[in-house]
Amino acid sequence: MGPAADDGREGYLAFVESHQHRLLRAAYLICGNQHQAEDLLQDALLKLALRWTSVRDGDPAAYVRTILYRDAVSWWRRRRREWLSAAPPEQVAPDRDGTLRLTMHHALGQLPPRQRAVLVLRYYEDLTEVATAEALGVTVGTVKSQCHAALRRLREVAPDLARDARSGQVPAAPGDLATGLEVNP
Repeated sequence: MGPAADDGREGYLAFVESHQHRLLRAAYLICGNQHQAEDLLQDALLKLALRWTSVRDGDPAAYVRTILYRDAVSWWRRRRREWLSAAPPEQVAPDRDGTLRLTMHHALGQLPPRQRAVLVLRYYEDLTEVATAEALGVTVGTVKSQCHAALRRLREVAPDLARDARSGQVPAAPGDLATGLEVNP
């Protein structure tokens, strides 16, 4: 089979191989359930495969993230309940502060789906407000208000997170959700 005959199959497989772990982690943070996150990502990657030839030259990761967040919102609307997980997702690196991560996981679980999605996109995926609005299909003002409300709610349900952020005890890893608590103290 020649390069033209595979219609970009090798490129698609390379994309999936290089992005699947980060996309799975984002899906998990959005829905809070490992099995649902796997299903969500599998559906998103299937949709990407069907449109690969038209998406591959642009930003396929952004396309998949948009599918992830929109499908997650659709699932939430259909089910109208939250999925809880008994354990956090698998850790690639050793956990530096397990208590902080568990506190953050519990606090995120208490947020409404849209607020959780905004926080994940803004602080985990490190998207701009405009990119977050595009991914969720809402206005920039909605992203700002949902982000503000989510951070306020996180401070209410987990005051230790806000205290750790102000004292500088939060790990300074890029994409760490806890660093968002430093905004609007």
